[in-house]
Amino acid sequence: MPLTMSTITAAAKRMSQCLMAATLIGGAVLAIVPAQAQESPDRYSAIVIDANNGKVLFARSADDRRYPASLTKMMTLYMLFDALESGRATLSTPMKVSAYAAARPPSKLGLKTGSTLSVEEGIMGLVTRSANDAAVVIGEFLGGSETRFAEMMTAKARKLGMSRTTFQNANGLPNDAQMTTARDMATLGIALREHFPQYYKYFSTRSFNFRGQTIGNHNRLLGRVEGVDGIKTGFINKSGFNLVTSVVRGDRKLVAVVMGGRTARARDDHMADLVKQYLPQTSTRASTALIAAYNPSARGPAVTAHAETVAEAVLPSAVPVPTRRTSNINQRVAEAYGANATGAMNAITAPERRSVVGRDAIREALEANDRAAPNVATALAAAPVPRASIPNVITQAAATPMPTASREIASGWVVQIAATPAEATAYDILSEAKQRAGSALAGAQAFTQAVANGSQTLYRARFSGFADKAAANAACDALKSKAYACYAIAAN
Repeated sequence: MPLTMSTITAAAKRMSQCLMAATLIGGAVLAIVPAQAQESPDRYSAIVIDANNGKVLFARSADDRRYPASLTKMMTLYMLFDALESGRATLSTPMKVSAYAAARPPSKLGLKTGSTLSVEEGIMGLVTRSANDAAVVIGEFLGGSETRFAEMMTAKARKLGMSRTTFQNANGLPNDAQMTTARDMATLGIALREHFPQYYKYFSTRSFNFRGQTIGNHNRLLGRVEGVDGIKTGFINKSGFNLVTSVVRGDRKLVAVVMGGRTARARDDHMADLVKQYLPQTSTRASTALIAAYNPSARGPAVTAHAETVAEAVLPSAVPVPTRRTSNINQRVAEAYGANATGAMNAITAPERRSVVGRDAIREALEANDRAAPNVATALAAAPVPRASIPNVITQAAATPMPTASREIASGWVVQIAATPAEATAYDILSEAKQRAGSALAGAQAFTQAVANGSQTLYRARFSGFADKAAANAACDALKSKAYACYAIAAN
């Protein structure tokens, strides 16, 4: 057909009619699928949940795995709130800043190595500036190391029903193995409100003063959309711009998640549209709790004084430990071998004779401990539940005679890397340090030493076996290069 002005006009008219029809037919979809979703389908996902009854009002790729970025800090805060609730910390508890934490890239508070950060300052730093250094300080305080803390975070996620989430660090900085979903993040958002209403108010903080500087909140929906009371923003290149939002307006409540925004503004605009469209559809009657009832971690010692503390933690409750010496080897292997074999190994003292892992390692340690039991009965009397360590770790009880093997520690030089109220944490720190330091600690022997600190007992995490001060200092230098606090002292 020859092109004429009339055919061009007719074609344009038909195209206009088709576009109008598409708009009318698909208007609802176009209203809720943002530009960034069309441009980055591999990163976009979203969900809107009625926080009164759990009904899903909107979902797009809600179960597809995405990078959480700083949404990770929601779980870091969940773990810290749990420590507050169970008495293992107070808002004024000081947390030590390691060289590793201080070196995290921005956003950050600019903390100095060796300084301290109070628990409340840490909370405020995460909810406003999304400070990466503060997140690691919290992780090291609660877990002894960031790696250990990430394991604890993942274990907690499973208990909350976050089945597709794996954490690798405390702050959300890039890690290809750290993944989540929009649905899991919504679950965590609801859990924070339901389990910790007394601390949830921190998420609505607009700004706070940190040592002379005023820090504003990254969440721009606070004050922009009526009823928004948090929760968290996030961004890394691989994730795009993420946001979890909670809204309470009268009797209506919702939690919404947007992940993969092209820009912060596009993400915020899309979230505002979702709230506007779906909040009127929420129920006005609250049902029972949407997340499993909160079960606080075992209460630990109050930690208001930290004259020597580097890190304080408890093992996740998912990690079982042997409970009776009367059970046979097979029973105790079954009891010990849970979700984390390292945690189970932290009850027996046994030298490492060969490279073994998993059940075989636990069996060998148990058998060695049974053979040695008559010789260490005095030391074990101080701990009815058997303590265990990594292979080649010796427990030194301050108030009881030491086993023969540990008397060798009484001369030469030792290096100390931590002191913590949880003996199991000291074991974990020693285990990880020995692995990370490599040849620098090849001939060193790890041990813990209990010391009184006011009303508390602290457990020093130490290595011995250094012939002189120079050797001990060399080991310290290697440990410091791996972000461990370390100093050498002459053993008495």
